Amino acid sequence: MEKELLRTMKIFQSPLMPFLLLLLFPDGTFSKDCPKDCSCMPIESILCFQRHSSIFPQGVVSSTQSLYLFSNGIEGIKTEDFDGLVNLEMLDLSQNKLTHLPDRVFEPLTSLKNLDLSSNQITHISEKCFHGATQLERLYLYSNSIKTIHREAFNGLDHLLELKLQGNILTTLPALSMPQLLLLDLRFNALSSLGPSDLQTPNLESLRLGGMGLTSLNKELLLGLKNLHELDVSGNQLESFPAALKETPGLYHLNLAGNPMDLPKVEDLQNLRELLELDISSLSLQGLPEEFTQLFPNLKKLTVAENPFNCLCNLAWFPRWLRTQGITLERTIETRCHFPPSNAGKVLERLDHRDFGCPTTTTITTSTVKTTTTTRAVPPTTIPTTTKTIQVPRVSDNPADNNDDFPLLPAPASTSSSSTDPDEKQHFCPDNTCLNGGTCHLDQHGHVECTCPYGTTGMFCEIQSKFPPSPPEAESSRATIITDTPDLSSHQATPTSILIDLHRYIEMRPYIRGIRLTYSNLSGSDRRPNQLNLPASFPEYRLRGLNPNSTYAVCVSPLGDYSGMESICIEAQTTPLITAQTNAQSESQKITTMLVPATAIILLLILIAIAVGVVCYLRKKRSKGNMELDCEPSQLELDGVKAGLDNGMMPHKQPQLVIPEPAVQNGSLEYEVLLLQDHCISNNNMSLHKPYHF
Repeated sequence: MEKELLRTMKIFQSPLMPFLLLLLFPDGTFSKDCPKDCSCMPIESILCFQRHSSIFPQGVVSSTQSLYLFSNGIEGIKTEDFDGLVNLEMLDLSQNKLTHLPDRVFEPLTSLKNLDLSSNQITHISEKCFHGATQLERLYLYSNSIKTIHREAFNGLDHLLELKLQGNILTTLPALSMPQLLLLDLRFNALSSLGPSDLQTPNLESLRLGGMGLTSLNKELLLGLKNLHELDVSGNQLESFPAALKETPGLYHLNLAGNPMDLPKVEDLQNLRELLELDISSLSLQGLPEEFTQLFPNLKKLTVAENPFNCLCNLAWFPRWLRTQGITLERTIETRCHFPPSNAGKVLERLDHRDFGCPTTTTITTSTVKTTTTTRAVPPTTIPTTTKTIQVPRVSDNPADNNDDFPLLPAPASTSSSSTDPDEKQHFCPDNTCLNGGTCHLDQHGHVECTCPYGTTGMFCEIQSKFPPSPPEAESSRATIITDTPDLSSHQATPTSILIDLHRYIEMRPYIRGIRLTYSNLSGSDRRPNQLNLPASFPEYRLRGLNPNSTYAVCVSPLGDYSGMESICIEAQTTPLITAQTNAQSESQKITTMLVPATAIILLLILIAIAVGVVCYLRKKRSKGNMELDCEPSQLELDGVKAGLDNGMMPHKQPQLVIPEPAVQNGSLEYEVLLLQDHCISNNNMSLHKPYHF
C-alpha cells in the first residue's frame, strides 16, 4: 500500500501531470465547488499547478483527501487555510516560497499522513509547528535553508515512517525519538558526527549520511540499528573502511563512493554476504580482488565508476564474472580503463579476455609410473595421470619488439642440485606489466606484483615521484668502484645523449637477472642521481635528455639476489653544441661584410648617373636656341668615385662628392644655393647661372 501511494505521489508531481489531466478531462473540473485555476477529480483530489498566486487557494471542500499545490508561488500559510479539511491525507506544498511555518498551522488536519514542504525557503523549525499532526507518516523538508530545529519540534510524531532533511544547512540535530521511523535522510548537511543518543530509532531500515564530512562512523550507533538494511556514507572523509561495518551483517545496500579510502580488504567484507547493491565508485581503485566472486553471492548491482583501473591480466575475471552472475554494472560508460595505453579509455565491461594481455596457457599431460618391488608376484602397474599447467609468455613476431617487451627470466638453477621437482611451476609475468624499470613477479596466489625502483610507487610502478627518496643505508653504503675496466664503456656521445655499452658487463655476469643503471650530472648544480632498471637482455642503452658539454657519472650494479654487489662506474662526456653553427655564423658575417661596401658602390654609381641625367635634362630645357651641350661628369665627381674605389670603401661610410656651392643674391637679400653647378660646357659660352626662385 505504501509503495502504491509513493508511486501515485510521483505521478502527481510530474511536470506532465497538468497536461495529462487536461487531455483526460478537457473541462478541468468535476465539481462545482472546485477552486479557481485548479483541477478537481472524482477521487477527491485537487491539483493546483502553477497558479502564480502568493496565497493559499480558496474554496477547498472538506471532502478533499489529496491537495497538490506545488509550484504555485505561495509565500505564506495560516491555520485558517486548513479549517474543515478533516479528511485531507496528502498535502503537497513543495516548490513554493514559504519561509516560515506558524505554530500549530497543521493542527486542523487531523487525518494528515503525508506532508511535502521540500524546495521552499524555510530557515527554522519551531517547537510547535507540527503540533496536532499526530498521524503524520511522511515528512519531507529537504532542499530548504533550515539552520536550526527545535529539540522538541518532532515530539508527538510517533507514527512517522520517513523523515527527509537532506540539502539543508544543519549543524546540529535534535535527538530523534521515533520508534516507527524506517527512513532517515540527512545527506548534505554539516553534521560532523552522530551518536547513539542522536538516533533513538530501533526500527530504522535506511540511513543516508552522504556528503556530511564524516571522518568516522560511530560503532555503537550502527550496532544499535538492528534492522538497518541500507547505508549511504558516500562523499565523506572516511580514510579507511569503517570498523563498525564489519559487524553489520544485515546490509542489503552499501554506498562507500567518493571517500579517500583504499579498497576494503577481503576480511573487512566477509560479513557483508547479504549485499544486493554495492557502490565503491570514485575510490581511486586500480584493481579489484578476484575474491569478489566469493564474497557477494547475492550481488545484483555493482557501481565502480570513475576509478583508474589497470586493465591487466589480474582483472580479466571481472567482465566474465558480471556476465556469469547476471550482475548489473551501474554507470557502465563511466567505468573505463586507465592503463595500459592499449586499453586506456575503453569501457571495462566490454573487454574480452584477450584484451587484458594474459599469457597463453599450455597444458601438458605427463604420466608417473609407480612400481613395487616385492617377493610376491608383481601386481598390475597403476598409472595415475598428472596434469601440469605451464604459463608460456607471448613472443612478438617482430624481433625489435622483443627487446622492449622483456620479462626478467629466472636465475639459472644451480648445477650442484642433484634433483628437481617435476611438478614445479614456472611463472612468467605478462609483457610490459611493470613500468619505469619495475621488477615483475608472481606471488604465492599467482597474482602479479611489481618491485618498484626508488622514486616510483603504485601497483605497477606507474607513479614517479618528483624528488625520489634516498636509497636505504644498505645500498648507499655499498662499495663503488670507479674504474676504466672495459666491462663498462660509453660511445657515440652527442650533445644530449650517450650510448652506454653493457656487452662486456653482461657477458662477465651471466647470473644476473637485471641491471640498475644510475647516472648524475657532475657539471651542473643538480647532481641528484637518476635510476633506471634494465633487463639483462639489454646489451646497450642510450641515455637521452642530457645537458651538452657536461660530464656524467654512470654506474651499473646487479638487481635481484645479487643487488648487494659493488657498483662499477665510469665518467662519460656529452659533446658541446655543434661548432658548424658557429662557423656558419662567421662565414655569414664575412659575406655580409663584403656585400655591404659593394652594394654601397653600386648604389652610388646609380645615384651619380641619375644626377648627371637630371643636370643634362635641365640644361637642355633652359638653353635658348639650338645649343648643344656636351655633358660629362666633372673631374671632381670622377675623382670622388675613384677615390672611393681606391680606398676600399669602409662598410660604415659612403663616398661624398664635394661640389662647390656658389650663391647668388636675390632681391630679398637672401642667399640661395644653386641646384645646378657649372659642370657642362656650352658651345656658345653663355652663362647659364640664373637666380632660382621658389
